[in-house]
Amino acid sequence: MKLSFLLLLTALNWYTPSPKTMAQKPVLTEDKYPVPPPSSNRLFYLQRSSNINTIIYDVNIEDGQIDDAEPLKVYWIRYNEKGQKEDLSYIQRKFAYGLTAKKLADDKFDVRFVSYKKFPMVLMKAKDGKYHIFATVAQKQIILEKLFVKIEGGSFWLPNVVYVEFKGEIKIQAKKL
Repeated sequence: MKLSFLLLLTALNWYTPSPKTMAQKPVLTEDKYPVPPPSSNRLFYLQRSSNINTIIYDVNIEDGQIDDAEPLKVYWIRYNEKGQKEDLSYIQRKFAYGLTAKKLADDKFDVRFVSYKKFPMVLMKAKDGKYHIFATVAQKQIILEKLFVKIEGGSFWLPNVVYVEFKGEIKIQAKKL
């Protein structure tokens, strides 16, 4: 079952909104953004309201094995230029869109955004034999597919994040009769 969750970041204490921001209703505009081409290594992608460039998060697999030292590949697709792939800059990787990964067990990693370490995710193989990012959103565990971040103003180092929309899939298990 595919689901979309809208999460106001105040619930995660990511920022303190102004009274003006609290009075606004979220307006989802992510349907105006390009969908990256499919990839067998794709975990999820992130888009922002500031432009159509997309950050891609892939699992780093070589010869059928995950790279324990660097289990994730993170890069841009620069749609507003020529649609080329481009590495994140040092600042983007270390302070904004990069991820940290800590090995928990064989083929299982604790993953966190460098910009918000309080939101745990898990990289691991699912029953389908593929790697996925699992996250708990609104008390439901999802396989994360995409994030959309609504930004209004702020600064380069401290953007005013209005909300983050999580899209993913919940695997519902049928009850035995």
